[in-house]
Amino acid sequence: MPPKVKVTKEDIISAAVGIVRLSGEQTLNARTVASALNCSTQPVFSNFATMDDLLEEAFTNAYDQYLCFIKNEVESGKYPVYKSFGMAYIRFAKEEKELFKFLFMRKRTGEDIAPSPDFEESVQLIMQANSVTEETARLIHLEMWTCVHGIGTMLATSYLSLEWELIGDMLTDIYQGIRERHLLKENK
Repeated sequence: MPPKVKVTKEDIISAAVGIVRLSGEQTLNARTVASALNCSTQPVFSNFATMDDLLEEAFTNAYDQYLCFIKNEVESGKYPVYKSFGMAYIRFAKEEKELFKFLFMRKRTGEDIAPSPDFEESVQLIMQANSVTEETARLIHLEMWTCVHGIGTMLATSYLSLEWELIGDMLTDIYQGIRERHLLKENK
């Protein structure tokens, strides 16, 4: 009978994400994961060939948690769907500072930066709501996202603190301004 597995791959990923959540990506290594699981580093390297492999899995798990923020914000019905995406991004930055930094504030040199599914869905929402071309919708979303990311970054780094009502008003104002400018250009 094979020995019972005490530490699963999922346990290791969960521990890795927990470490990032509490103290940032820079503290994540095989020893800190093993310590969190009260085991040796052997299970870590039995399940992952390298720490980069574990980091990739932790990234995927953290991104799934971010997507849950989007889902919950949309389901709350407090905002239109597109605005919910921005509010969820900012809420994630404020409530999950280290995971936000891990996902959205890391060096991306050499990475494939293909648009994410939530980016593509945002483009579709803008196209439908405004009857604009895909190119215009992509530009509107890119401009909007840079503003949302800026607010999220300021909250994640504790640069400033903003009330949710003000954040919501800011997103509306920014969106309306960007939208109007692009609609005027398209209708010339």
